[in-house]
Amino acid sequence: MNKIITSALLLISMTGFAQTAFVANYADNSVSVINVATNTSITTVTVGAHPDGVSVSPDGTKVYVANYGSTTVNRINIATNTVADTITVGNIPYGLAVSPDNTKVYVANYGDNTVSVISSPIDTVIATIHVGVEPVGVAVSPDGSKVYVTNWTDGTVSVINAAADTVSNTITVGSDPSGICVSPSGAKVYVVNRSSGTVSVINTATNLVSATINVGSVPNGVCISPDGTKLYVVNSVGWTVSVINTANNAILATIAVGGHPFGISITPDGTKVYVADYNSDSVSVINTATNTVSATFGVGVGPYSFGNFITNYPTNTGIANLGNETGKVIVYPNPFSTSTTLFINDIRTDSNTYLYIYDSIGKEVKRVQIGTTKRITFSREHLSVGKYFYKIISGKNDIIGTGKMVIE
Repeated sequence: MNKIITSALLLISMTGFAQTAFVANYADNSVSVINVATNTSITTVTVGAHPDGVSVSPDGTKVYVANYGSTTVNRINIATNTVADTITVGNIPYGLAVSPDNTKVYVANYGDNTVSVISSPIDTVIATIHVGVEPVGVAVSPDGSKVYVTNWTDGTVSVINAAADTVSNTITVGSDPSGICVSPSGAKVYVVNRSSGTVSVINTATNLVSATINVGSVPNGVCISPDGTKLYVVNSVGWTVSVINTANNAILATIAVGGHPFGISITPDGTKVYVADYNSDSVSVINTATNTVSATFGVGVGPYSFGNFITNYPTNTGIANLGNETGKVIVYPNPFSTSTTLFINDIRTDSNTYLYIYDSIGKEVKRVQIGTTKRITFSREHLSVGKYFYKIISGKNDIIGTGKMVIE
């Protein structure tokens, strides 16, 4: 069962909006919150000792930060940009990842060869899974059924059955595996091998390495484009990012960035890649259309940000909320454009539930049956740019959600 969302919708006025990047600064125990549209700082959040891993929840409401020196994970509330909770996990937490349904957080504990499983609704460790030696990176399959963990000293990847919280397979890859990501289709897993200077490509159907790609020196972080066509790998020695064509595993470009890059993350629209430059105390922004650095800006001391650190839908940038929302349901992204996927989180059980949309004078302009699904493909069709109201009504005519939507 999904947690009932009790916070208001993160709605932004028509003057603009921005996605947000959360850059963990290892050396000064902080997280820099960055407006992705303007590459400017919104605020700085103090967290535990030596934050390294970061993962934004798919519903865009929470950020989890692993504190390498504190044996803890901090949860940041995106609406307020404050630490909302501190969760004790295993020894030396490193990478972490949130499940696609937002219910679990998987934390690789480098110091005790385990993965802590946090229940996201209650911020409590509900399971501890023994994996290989010195686990580092974590990635979850798109359907949430499998969790992949890189084991640094073993040179392996542990495959976890998410339903049972047990290791179902162990795959040998290169030397000192670090960063890891799963393709959007779930068919491939990409593993960065730090000491080998390679990326292992795992076929998830067979749990076998199907290809090995040579990249730069001492690669660490990795991310994949939303359409799955490009892979981006940071090379910490040499200060570059390798861009890989996933269709043929060929290197498309090698891009110079800042000093000793480590973490890397891509915007949901695939237009920008953010690289945390540890030695330069900066972030390099790559334009994915041109494979060039379009901006560089300063953050805290020793930015690390190992994992997915960019929100997947627009978050509040300080503009007043439109308000008038109920607390039982959340619809996002908001604003949205011509055609998008809408996500709806609540505890609906009625297959006859509908989303009703009304114009500014209260006239119904669109009706969509949503049932119990958590995501729908939504086209604005004849709806013009502007502000709208919505209601979510069950088949029993119970109103289970209201709010405002912005179409841009």
